[in-house]
This record gives sequence, C-alpha cells and structure tokens, in this order.
Amino acid sequence: MATRYEPWALVSQLQNDINKVFGNLNDTESSSATAEWIPAVDVSEYADRFELLVDLPGVEPQSVEITLDNGVLSVSGQRHEERRTGNDGAPQQQRRERRQGRFYRRFILPDTADADKVNATGRNGVLEISIPKHPKSQPRRITVS
Repeated sequence: MATRYEPWALVSQLQNDINKVFGNLNDTESSSATAEWIPAVDVSEYADRFELLVDLPGVEPQSVEITLDNGVLSVSGQRHEERRTGNDGAPQQQRRERRQGRFYRRFILPDTADADKVNATGRNGVLEISIPKHPKSQPRRITVS
C-alpha cells in the first residue's frame, strides 16, 4: 500500500504545535490550547449592535464563563458527559459524535463595540451574546436645509 505525500500537512501540523506551545505560555487554564472542542458561532452585525449565537447544547448557561478584557471577548466552559441512569446497564455498542470537555472561543471586538453594556442569555442550547455599539458610531441621517 502506497502512502500519499502531503507536504502542506506537515506545515499545518507544525503551525498547530507552535500555537499550542505559545498558547500555553500566554493564556490561562481555559485557553484554546487546553480546549477539547470548539463550539460553532454565528456572528451578525446590525446598525446598533453585534450578536453572537453560540451553540452549546448540554451546557447550562449559568456555567459558561464570559469575560471581556481589553476588547477581547472570551467564552469558555465545559460540557460533561451525560450519565444515563436506568436498569439497562452499559450499552452494547456506542458511537459518540458530541464532544465533551472544555471549550473556548475568543473574539476581538471592534472599537465601535460598547463593552460596558454586553448582555448574554441562554435558551434551548444556544447562548446569545448581544454587544451594543457606541451611539456615536451608529449611522445617522443628516438633513439638508
């Protein structure tokens, strides 16, 4: 059996290894280097705000840590393995596609974001983070007299 040579795969792996090493030096325990999975996020910009919708099924919204430091919004937490209780015992076969463990996402906010008024709510496995814009950065219509 022949193995196909992929030179760019080595470069990509090296970049990932470098990111993990330097990530461990600069970040806290909840850094991307220690994350076991990365939640999907939709980011939308409106005239008056930014909205992030973070998919976190199986994670209690109160257990998610959201921090804002120097214009960087970080979302981290952990999804624990669900323990089934019942008389069936252990499954005979099992396939797991949902990731467990620590997660981490980081977003650099633009200067137009009002960091003092960030709001977050969780519902149906989706964390919604609303970041209003500064009033002065919102577009306005100027009438000509």
